Amino acid sequence: QVQLVESGGGLVQAGGSLRLSCAASGSIFRINTMGWYRQAPGKQRELVAMITRGGRTNVADSVKGRFTISRDSAKNTVTLQMNSLELEDTAVYYCNMEVSTSITRSLEVWGQGTLVTVSS
Repeated sequence: QVQLVESGGGLVQAGGSLRLSCAASGSIFRINTMGWYRQAPGKQRELVAMITRGGRTNVADSVKGRFTISRDSAKNTVTLQMNSLELEDTAVYYCNMEVSTSITRSLEVWGQGTLVTVSS
């Protein structure tokens, strides 16, 4: 199967920066989309940003201009650079990938989540 391991969460003051990384391992033929979602307390999980194999990105309006998503397909990793963090960015951030394990089989994989806490 496929596993995702996230790193980089933590506590940061408002206005600061954090960098989240997610690495995939296991039975990987190809990784299609890579992305980050987040879930704040009492709220639904929402898309933060995603990136296709071709490099096209989709970034939530709430973080546009502050967060940047990038990928290294050779290393099966995706990174979320978060700048100018706001209190409202506090959430558990989840890595998500659509992984092809063969030419004919794909599956959606989630990371375990990493907590980002922004303080005033």
